[in-house]
Amino acid sequence: MEYFTTTAKASGRAVDCVIVGIYARGKLGIGAAEIDAAARGTLKKLIKSGDVSPHLGRAAVLTNVENVRAARVVAVGLGKSSEFGPAEYRRALVGALRAVSRTRCGSILNTLTLEPGGTPYYRARSAVEVAGETLYRFTQMKSGRKKAPMPLKKLGFSIGKRSEAAHIERGCAHGEAINKGASLAKDLGNLPPNVCTPAYLARTAQKLAKGDGRLSVRVLNETEMKRLGMGSLLSVTAGAAEPAKLIVMQYRGAGKDAPVVLVGKGVTFDTGGISLKPGAQMDEMKYDMCGAASVIGTMAAVAAMKLPINVNVVVPAVMNMPGGDATVPGDIVRSMSGQTIEILNTDAEGRLILCDALTYSRRFKPAAIIDVATLTGACVIALGKHHAGLMANDDALADDILAAGQRSGDRAWRLPLGDDYAQQLKSNFADMANIGGREAGTITAGCFLGKFTDGMKWAHLDIAGVAWLGGDRKGATGRPVPLLTDLLLGRCRALPA
Repeated sequence: MEYFTTTAKASGRAVDCVIVGIYARGKLGIGAAEIDAAARGTLKKLIKSGDVSPHLGRAAVLTNVENVRAARVVAVGLGKSSEFGPAEYRRALVGALRAVSRTRCGSILNTLTLEPGGTPYYRARSAVEVAGETLYRFTQMKSGRKKAPMPLKKLGFSIGKRSEAAHIERGCAHGEAINKGASLAKDLGNLPPNVCTPAYLARTAQKLAKGDGRLSVRVLNETEMKRLGMGSLLSVTAGAAEPAKLIVMQYRGAGKDAPVVLVGKGVTFDTGGISLKPGAQMDEMKYDMCGAASVIGTMAAVAAMKLPINVNVVVPAVMNMPGGDATVPGDIVRSMSGQTIEILNTDAEGRLILCDALTYSRRFKPAAIIDVATLTGACVIALGKHHAGLMANDDALADDILAAGQRSGDRAWRLPLGDDYAQQLKSNFADMANIGGREAGTITAGCFLGKFTDGMKWAHLDIAGVAWLGGDRKGATGRPVPLLTDLLLGRCRALPA
């Protein structure tokens, strides 16, 4: 994709499409006002007739607009100007780009602005991310002729002064890298489980490292994991024919600095094991590795930007299957930490692989450690499809994650931790049980993981509600790649002041 900026009037740019904004009560955005003046009041007439709406995200495609060189003008509603912020900016862009996504637009000029509630950097980065989301298609598994997406090659931004150009350029570059990571995460999530196995995830990580001297990958097999004492992780894969992998990626961009470690749950298919899931929508359990996909995607974004930071990714990758050797409810296993776990439900398997991955990660002496997992259905009930659930043992780390979520539009919501919740994990026979009952299921899952993070600055992101969509929009979302990448950009001071 090629990006450009211009201080010229929008009506004079010979592009395939110009995006302009209409606020409530017919108030015109800067680009819309300029187009309307050139077109002798055309936009105001269409607003008055109801053919152009100020409703947020509602877009009308206008062609052959008088005195406008662009082939199309997309007039998109922005809602109330007093309420227009970063989230509304994204929604407006989504509406505008969807309106022209089936056309042959190769070049677009965006006149929508974020001022005074945003910066040129985020204006550009958000637009590039929205464009990537709109253009994304998963067609790898389809045969025959594949429908081509809109052939967008150029995306431009109207600016008021030349000093904004550098910030726009930086935002575009970062948005491009985030799109690369999010698209990889979506591809991995959307692939069927007979293709995206633990071994496939390992090969994907190894391919990312080829030709990049800063990035290295090591893949541990089950024999090596057994030698390390990862009895909890291996209990999940006991019934599966597909061998488990522990994928370790290390990006070195900042000398000997302590790394940020991202741990991603990689259950490439989750039947529930002996605690078998119901059949309805079980196909969506291929998305149970979206935590792994997101941290691998984040690493792809970090490497693409060559960030001055050290980042490690640890992915325990397994399949959870019933079988003659499968773990059964009532089994007790010993984790790598030495703590014993009574397995009361084999469908609470994500925490069993993550706890050993968290213990393994101690060897890196991390500056911070964040695990990302499609962990609990209870989180979907609590927060729906909008916020990821966040738990942390460090307030500053939690605040940084929440702030990154707000900046990136990839939001999280903090939930509590505490011994009163952890008491629900008591076991008569082992150090802890792997479930804590029906109440506060998301929080007790976080408390379980917290038992393996003493002495580390740790946060847990439950992405069960945000990692994929169902219905006619079914597919992986790539979240929380934008949040994690923004967090890392902030930690290495790569964001604009």
